[in-house]
Amino acid sequence: MNKFSHIDLRVNHLERALPFYEQLLPALGFTRTFHSANWRVFAADGELPSAAYFAITEDPKHQPNQNLIGFWASDREEVDRIAALVQAAGGSITSGPEQLPISPTYYAVYFEDPCGNKYELVHRLN
Repeated sequence: MNKFSHIDLRVNHLERALPFYEQLLPALGFTRTFHSANWRVFAADGELPSAAYFAITEDPKHQPNQNLIGFWASDREEVDRIAALVQAAGGSITSGPEQLPISPTYYAVYFEDPCGNKYELVHRLN
C-alpha cells in the first residue's frame, strides 16, 4: 500500500487558483474529481484508501509559506512540459527547469500557484 494519503491544500482565493489546478493536477495523474461546495478534490487512479488525492479548500486568511510539495516526473520531457503548462495556466516558475547539483541526474522545476503555494517537479535516476 502507498503510505501517502492526501494533500489538504489551502488557497486564499479559490476562484483564481482553481483554473490552474484544473490544468496542473490532471497532467500529473490526478484525473478523477470529487467536488463539493467546500472542497475540490482531484484523485489519482486506484481505490481508496490506496489512491492518493489532492484536496483544495479556500481559506481567505491563508498565507503561503516556505513549505514545498514535490512531485516525481517520469522523465526530463515531463518536467519541461509541466513547466510550460504552469506558465500557461497562470502559475510562476521560480527556478528551472534545470539540472541541479543534488545528484548527477537531478532535473527539476520549482514553481508557485497563483496564490503563492510552492511546488517542485523532479526527475532523477538515483
